[in-house]
Amino acid sequence: MNVALSANAFTVRFYFHGSLSFFLRREDRAEPITKYLREKTSVKDAIESCGVPHPEVDLICCDGQAVPFEHCLIADAIVDVHGVIDSPAKPGEGLQERSVTRFVADGHLGKLARDLRLLGFDVVYAPAASDSSLAASCSDDRALLTRDRRLLMHKIVRHGYCPRSQDPTEQILEVIRRFDLAKMIAPYTRCLQCNGLLAHANKMDVIEQLQPLTKIYYQDFRRCPGCGKIYWSGSHFGKLEARIERIRKALTT
Repeated sequence: MNVALSANAFTVRFYFHGSLSFFLRREDRAEPITKYLREKTSVKDAIESCGVPHPEVDLICCDGQAVPFEHCLIADAIVDVHGVIDSPAKPGEGLQERSVTRFVADGHLGKLARDLRLLGFDVVYAPAASDSSLAASCSDDRALLTRDRRLLMHKIVRHGYCPRSQDPTEQILEVIRRFDLAKMIAPYTRCLQCNGLLAHANKMDVIEQLQPLTKIYYQDFRRCPGCGKIYWSGSHFGKLEARIERIRKALTT
């Protein structure tokens, strides 16, 4: 029997605002999504059944009243759902943290992980990690970065973001804006290889690991205590500086 005709059924209409339309089917973006429910359902589960992961949702208004994810739908209702960017949430209403500074990136976001480390942010990145391992790595202060919406819906994921763009430059800008990171950028403080915090290294302590010309022309070095990788302002430095400058410039336009 059609659930809409069931004696116990009720109707809930969902309006998704702003960038949340990214998660909807093309045919659902112009009109509200109507759900016919026959039993008490959490608003979180109902929203995710529409394709929108809970870490992307900052404000839920049920019949005009802000409600938490645990709110249960039990009768006809109109639900407005807002994302983090341009959220109209009043103080205390927002469901998401703005300034998460530690991340877990899935295996398809290697360039994004490298860019975040280049800018000084703590990013766990293991290309071969399973979905369950990625989700389990997301503590209360570490956000999951993935374009896999189903992974982002995992119940133990508290914070997270799905980059809309497939372009690495656009992705880093999206993440900086989403988590309000612009003022926290600290280039060249993390190891691009293993994520460790870099420490100043005396030239004589690392000289045996340097190429002959590097020994001659460079005096300032940093070393990762974790993997031992050594960094200096070599020929590659100009490219890194140019990338950081492009990111900074894009954030101001």
